[in-house]
Amino acid sequence: MLKNMNTLESELLVERRKFKSETQILEEVRQLFQENEHERMTIQDKISHESSTKTNDFVFDLLATDKIFHLQQIRTVCVDYRLRFLESHFFSTGIPEEAVSKIHALEKEHQTQLEGFMIMAPTKAFQLLSYDDPLLFAPIGNDYYYLIHQWGNDINPRRKWLMKPFKNLMNFVCFCLAVSVLLTFLTPENNLSKSIPLANILIFLFMFKSIVAVFMYVFFMMGKNFNVAIWDRKYFNN
Repeated sequence: MLKNMNTLESELLVERRKFKSETQILEEVRQLFQENEHERMTIQDKISHESSTKTNDFVFDLLATDKIFHLQQIRTVCVDYRLRFLESHFFSTGIPEEAVSKIHALEKEHQTQLEGFMIMAPTKAFQLLSYDDPLLFAPIGNDYYYLIHQWGNDINPRRKWLMKPFKNLMNFVCFCLAVSVLLTFLTPENNLSKSIPLANILIFLFMFKSIVAVFMYVFFMMGKNFNVAIWDRKYFNN
């Protein structure tokens, strides 16, 4: 078996010498690598710099329908999970080589140059050196985006429920009401209800006012805002 493999390799080498010299082959391969490296650096440069491009010239018949998303669908997921959808140049943690390879392959397949990249990820991914579940998109046009690549860890399903109180003002108020009811139920009344009429209601109102005051103070003191207000905001102090 080994002898046959050596024989085949020898035959291939003989055929290669008829085709081109080793020097020519090495030079062509070197040029190919240089060209590929230049194209990859160009892609990385486009990702890391601001772009005004809102559409790309995709070949419609080559698009995968399960990777096409409307801005409204992206907004809904961002609000539910407290994510942001921003231009790629705001993403400070760097794009993996696999994502660059996918962009390169798409450009060759569609015979175009992709620009205007967008990333959906948690706020921290746009600030820190740790990240989870970023998604890279390219605009198709008319508020539609094409999903190119996802990397990092899968998003925790519990994140949606943990972020519900901060989705909007109504959710926040409902959350405070629920916590107030629970704390009121757990508060021992002793003889208070006998001496003060409607003691339960007074305790509930006190709890509600206190919880709202504390949560609002801490929430806004930290420069935070509700999910519906920050999903596409470029400023980090909210």
